[in-house]
Amino acid sequence: MFTDDLHPNDEKRRDYLVKMLTAGALTLTPLGIVQAAWWGSTPEKLPDDKSIFSLEGNVQINGLKADLTTRVRTGDVISTGKNSEAVFAVGSDSFIMRSNSEVEIEGTDFFIDTLRLLTGSLLSVFGERSANQPLNVKTVTATIGIRGTGIYMEAEPDLTYLCTCYGTVAMSSALDPNDTQVITATHHDAPKYLSNRPIRGTHVRPAPFKNHTDAELKLLEAIVGREVPFGIESELYSGERREY
Repeated sequence: MFTDDLHPNDEKRRDYLVKMLTAGALTLTPLGIVQAAWWGSTPEKLPDDKSIFSLEGNVQINGLKADLTTRVRTGDVISTGKNSEAVFAVGSDSFIMRSNSEVEIEGTDFFIDTLRLLTGSLLSVFGERSANQPLNVKTVTATIGIRGTGIYMEAEPDLTYLCTCYGTVAMSSALDPNDTQVITATHHDAPKYLSNRPIRGTHVRPAPFKNHTDAELKLLEAIVGREVPFGIESELYSGERREY
């Protein structure tokens, strides 16, 4: 089973926000100010010549240490070490990579058609895809077809965690392509585990909500010039507080 892999700075930020929420401060604070306190800057659309919004710790692209000027393109392999995090965008898609994670990006220039989460944790938002421009996200145990949506994933050799934060995905077992479910969610409605061992004829089973927040999704949409498709200004973190 997965264990939380949130780096210490992330835990401190979350503790700070929960304390503010308990005190009622967040209901009086504009979300942009809260996000600036969380990430150190107010999120806005990245310039066309920039890929990375923020980095912490050891982040490498194709084996070389990344900095804020590094471009991320299809064909790249991005990895994070212990106590590390990367927030970046490729075309109309954006990502938060947690610690100890590795992702391969495939496609043309800055248009992703396949994303492979080899290990670790990844929060993603994707721009709209047409029927003839599919996007597949893959782990060892799962293949997820994407149109335009937000998802959070954790990948281990024998288990994948998937939360469809909003939008529609077609999720199938990598071991049995006929074992497929279509999930449509508006707000973290149906998290799932996909295991390498079937139970009662399916590799898919229900899972809890965990390890990601609405504010992070709002950040990811902001750096590619969009908004989340639900309102969180008045009830910040109401969906996530059950985890803390």
